[in-house]
Amino acid sequence: MGSDDGARNPVQGGEPRRAPSGGDLLDSSAAGSAAIRGGTLRVAAYALGTVAGVGAAALLFRHLGVVDTGLYSVATALVAIVAGVTDLGLTAIGVRELSVRTGAARDAIARNLLGLRLATSVVGAIGITVFAAVAGYESTLVVGVGLAGVGLVLLSVQSALAMSLVSDLRLGWVATFELLRALLSAALILALVAAGAHLLAFLAVTIPVGVVVLALNAWKVRGRIPLRPAFRVGDWWSLIKNVLPYSVAVAAGTLYFYMAVVLVSLFSNGHALGYFGVSARVIQVLLVLPGLAVGAAFPIFSRAARDDRVRLAYAVGRVFEVSLMLGVLISLCLAIGSSLVIHIVGGDKFRPAASILAIQGIGLGASFSGAVWSNGLLSLGRHRAILAVNIFALVFGSVLVAVLVSLDGARGAAIATAAGELVLAGLSGAALTRADRSLAPPMRVVPAVVVATTLAVATTLVHLPVLVSVVVAGAVYLATLLVLGAVPQELRQELRRRAHVSV
Repeated sequence: MGSDDGARNPVQGGEPRRAPSGGDLLDSSAAGSAAIRGGTLRVAAYALGTVAGVGAAALLFRHLGVVDTGLYSVATALVAIVAGVTDLGLTAIGVRELSVRTGAARDAIARNLLGLRLATSVVGAIGITVFAAVAGYESTLVVGVGLAGVGLVLLSVQSALAMSLVSDLRLGWVATFELLRALLSAALILALVAAGAHLLAFLAVTIPVGVVVLALNAWKVRGRIPLRPAFRVGDWWSLIKNVLPYSVAVAAGTLYFYMAVVLVSLFSNGHALGYFGVSARVIQVLLVLPGLAVGAAFPIFSRAARDDRVRLAYAVGRVFEVSLMLGVLISLCLAIGSSLVIHIVGGDKFRPAASILAIQGIGLGASFSGAVWSNGLLSLGRHRAILAVNIFALVFGSVLVAVLVSLDGARGAAIATAAGELVLAGLSGAALTRADRSLAPPMRVVPAVVVATTLAVATTLVHLPVLVSVVVAGAVYLATLLVLGAVPQELRQELRRRAHVSV
């Protein structure tokens, strides 16, 4: 049931060692530790930013009320759809390419990625504003979508610059910029609530925040990559045509989640939209965690896929084990604490959203494993497999949402989105196994996770305050995994090293 600590570790290579001076960190045995530290920093920074965001959202949703909260959710969902579609998968592709290229070739791809991200985000921002107008949304919301689109452009450019930091495993700086964005956004929202601002002002918050974070990111990467974008359509097409299936897959994956919000807005009433919108907003915030946790290891996946399949299998297996444990933990905490989360975020008038959030939490947990398998496929260049999986999930999820919304409103939409995430994760794992049987998801930690979850759920039979119940269940879950030896050796070593340093 436990991990084999005596097994060969192709990522760590035995005793941890630093990359040699002037050497490449990704080719050294220090890469695994750097990825763990970087991933932990990004998750910690995101957690701090989320705390700030939850506080701001609690005041924002109370300030806007149920109906305006629904409109705010629709606007942010529309912009998020465009963000995913116009990304074209270039963030992940960019990290992969910057991880394996050097010299002039690396500079050229960086310039083309920057220019392409800028161009696609501008077109997307204009397109979504036109869509909002044609769809018949009220004029205030149309203008708000346009302003949020400007913020999207700034975010897209900043994300293009941050690719080099991710590919070099300089994840501390990435975490710093992400935390700064969250804190600035929360501070502006609080200031606007205090000033009694209306919906439009809140949708424009991303503009000043985007300017600040973009400027700082550009300062940090100057000299490491070119800051001048390239607008060579021929080069863009050479880049896009090779990854077009993956680009469409990313668009489908983005549409899958946010389409649920749009479908609820079209087929249900304002209150159902408000309840689902609050739950979806919480899930939207937490849905970043799988990418942060798994994305830290993606440069290692990419280099190993090019050079060493044994190392790739080991890395994918270990990251899957951690992601499975983390995903179940988050689903468990949401199931137990959903009423408290909704009370904090929206207040008593959003109480019906608690059951919706608990259901959607199941899908969130599945997305952790799905992220590992999707990144594994991407590292191998299996773009068509990713496309097939995501298109199926989009069609399946959209049809299921449309059917269940009409039968059970917001709760039906929650069931549909959770089912869609489970299907997406399962199909991604099957596709990775088909691509290379050595990358089949290891099941050795599953029994330990089942035992830990059972014991954690059993603690809820004791009547405790919700927050205490969440803490107790989470502690029992983690302690059980440690006792059963399910936590991978690398993570235990890093935790011990950190504890030793802090002492």
